[in-house]
Amino acid sequence: MNNNKLYQHSNLAGLFSLSLRLVIGWTYFSAFWRRVILENKLSPDVSGYIGEKFNHFLPNAFGIKPIIEYLVTHPLDLHLAMIAFTIVEAIVGLFIILGLFTRLMSVGVFGLALGILLGSGWLGSTCLDEWQIGILGLAGGFTLFLSGSGEYSIDNFLIGKAYKFTRSKWFPWIGSGLLPVNNPRPLVLSFSLFILFLTLLTNQVFHGGVWGKLHNLSVKPKIEISNIKAENSTLSFDVYRTEGIDVYGSFLIGIEILNEKGEVVKSLGMDALSKFPLENIKNQYVAKVKPGKHSLVIPLGAKAGISIDLNGIAVNGNYSLKLIDVSGTEWTAKIR
Repeated sequence: MNNNKLYQHSNLAGLFSLSLRLVIGWTYFSAFWRRVILENKLSPDVSGYIGEKFNHFLPNAFGIKPIIEYLVTHPLDLHLAMIAFTIVEAIVGLFIILGLFTRLMSVGVFGLALGILLGSGWLGSTCLDEWQIGILGLAGGFTLFLSGSGEYSIDNFLIGKAYKFTRSKWFPWIGSGLLPVNNPRPLVLSFSLFILFLTLLTNQVFHGGVWGKLHNLSVKPKIEISNIKAENSTLSFDVYRTEGIDVYGSFLIGIEILNEKGEVVKSLGMDALSKFPLENIKNQYVAKVKPGKHSLVIPLGAKAGISIDLNGIAVNGNYSLKLIDVSGTEWTAKIR
């Protein structure tokens, strides 16, 4: 088959993927549109700051948890990263919609989708929301790399005008047109199998979707209690919310200290927790534990040290700490 025929086939492949290109492009460009144009979500001082959502990814991220933890413990770096991330999404999304430097932008789509998959693929209270977005983004990005853009694209317009740079060796790799690979079968097969491997691996890790028992970490809140210490009439402990829906906090309506007989020797109820002193909360991440209208609110991914005045109560022995959520869920830990 001569090069003219091959180019025509390549152009058709780009044409057939037009709807995919437009939808994927808007998926990423709309992130910029929502955060910057429709609302301001890039300021750390506003409600709905994108950095807090990024913090929600932390508890069960796969492979990139150290990166996320570094950023949420360094607010300035996190803010710069969120700005850069939003700019990249805007450029990649817009260029994909326009069909400009399509193959280079498809690599951007692949990278963004991989970040979404590894960071937030475990989220989704009613279905596998973020996992589906991430894995389909990988497959879509790779497909756009193979097809490039056909008609209705700036790449095609530039090629049609026969600009000198479009005839260079590098343009087909970053733009569109005939992909300079003699036999594309190994490339297609190897990357397709790699994407399938990531699909099965992450589906199993996040949801148990390949074998074993299915699970959804976004349904019920879970709080881990650690570093419990009773010193100088003060009980201190760390709380870390690791599961549950990301748009809804865990609302603590009770903190109790129980003796060895299971009797409550100290209790903080809804009123006390809604007025809990801020100086007794030491937040470690961007998502913050704080008193709400009727409870102590613990967002997903938030981790904080809590201090409670024991008012002379001795907790030597087999004492325990109980946290009570508004849903009725309770978490207990031994005081050592």
